[in-house]
Amino acid sequence: MPQSPQDSDAPADEDAAPPATPLRAPREGVPPLLTSAAEVAAFAARLAEGTGPVAVDTERASGYRYSGRAYVVQLRRTGVGSALIDPTGAGPLDALARALNPLEWVLHSADQDLPCLAEIGLRPAALFDTELAGRLLNQGKVNLAAMVEREFGLLLAKQHGAADWSRRPLPADWLNYAALDVELLVELRDALAERLRAQGKAEWARQEFEHIRTAPPPAPRPDRWRKTSGIHKVRGRRRLAAVRAMWTARDTLAASLDRAPGRVLPDSAIVEAARADPATVGELRALTVFGGPRQRKRSALWLGALAEARALPDSALPPQRPAGGVPPAGRWPAARPEAADRLAAAREAVAAVAEAHDLPAENVLEPKVLRELCWEGSESPSGDGTGAGSAARIDALLHAAGARDWQRALTAEALADAFRQHAGH
Repeated sequence: MPQSPQDSDAPADEDAAPPATPLRAPREGVPPLLTSAAEVAAFAARLAEGTGPVAVDTERASGYRYSGRAYVVQLRRTGVGSALIDPTGAGPLDALARALNPLEWVLHSADQDLPCLAEIGLRPAALFDTELAGRLLNQGKVNLAAMVEREFGLLLAKQHGAADWSRRPLPADWLNYAALDVELLVELRDALAERLRAQGKAEWARQEFEHIRTAPPPAPRPDRWRKTSGIHKVRGRRRLAAVRAMWTARDTLAASLDRAPGRVLPDSAIVEAARADPATVGELRALTVFGGPRQRKRSALWLGALAEARALPDSALPPQRPAGGVPPAGRWPAARPEAADRLAAAREAVAAVAEAHDLPAENVLEPKVLRELCWEGSESPSGDGTGAGSAARIDALLHAAGARDWQRALTAEALADAFRQHAGH
C-alpha cells in the first residue's frame, strides 16, 4: 500500500513529486514455491475464500529456453494472499483451473502471459489488463514499475525479469521479486478502472480486454528465418538460401534441446557463414564462433546445411524480398505513390482522432490495420455512399481486420473524409 516518505529538513518543492519509497517485500512475506499437486490443490481450495478479482503473472525463460512455457505462476487475491506455483513440478493443475478460471484475472500485458497459461489449462472468464488500461488513459510509460510508482509512490524493482526461471532451486530474492509483481495489481486495477469510467473509456477498455482474452493463438509467422539479425548484409538468393538452411538446422536443434536458438548459435554466426560459404571443416572453423569447442562438435550439422543450400536448383531459391503482403511504408512512394498519399492522409486523420480523445494513435487504430487498408486501396465513394472509400465500406474493412466496435465508430467516418479529400486533389 502507499507509504509516506521520510520527513526532511530540506526546503520542499511544492511542484515536485515526493520521492518514491522502495517496495522491498510482500505484505505477508514471501510465500513458498508450491511444487506438488497437493500443495496447489490446497491453495485452490482457499482461493474461493477470497473476494474480487485475482492478480496473475508468470515468469518464463524465453532468453534461455526454446519454449515459452511458464516456470512460475504468481497469484494473489484479497482475503487469500499470494501464492507462487511451480507448474513444471506440480503435475496437472485441474483443481487450480476449477477455482481460478471462473474469476476475473488482472494481468499486466496479458497477451504475453495468456498463451503459456493456456498451455497448462488456465484461461480467464474475464480479464483486466493494467498495461492496456494505462495506454487507453494515455499515461505515457506503462511498464508495471512506472505505473506502480505513479499511482502509489512505490519503487518496484524489476532486476530479475530476464532471468533463467527454469533453474532450480530458485534463489530467495527471485521469489521475492516474483511475489512483488502481483502485490499491487488488484489495487492498480481498481484505480485505473475508476479513471476509465471518469473519462468515458470503460466500454472501450472492456472491448479491448475481451479482444485479448478471446484471441486465438497467433498463426505461425511465414519465413521466420528472414528475421535473422544482420540478414540485410546477405546479398544473392543462394546466400539467402544458406541463411534459411542454417536457421532451420539451428531451430530444429534448439527445439530438441529446449534451448533458446541464440544460445545454440548466434544470428551473427549464421550470417557470417552464409556470406563466406565454407565447404570444409577447416574453412568453417576459421570463422568466428565455429572454432569454439561447442560448435566444433556440430561442424557436420552446419556444413550439411550449407551444402543443402548450395545444391538447390535456382527455382527453389528464396526471393531476395518476400513475396506478397504489404511492403514497408518506406517503399510505397516508388511502388504505389497513391497508396503512400492515402497513408499520409489516414495517419493525419487518426492522429486528430487520437488528440481529440486523449489516446495514443496506435490504440485508436493499429498501424498494421491502417497500412493494410491504405495499401489495398480506397477509391472515391460512389454516388450512393457505398463505394470503396465510403464510411460504410471502410467500417466493413476495419471489422474484417479485427478492429473493435469503438475503434470503428471513432475512425470510419474520419478515414472516409480523409480519402475523399485525398481523391479531390
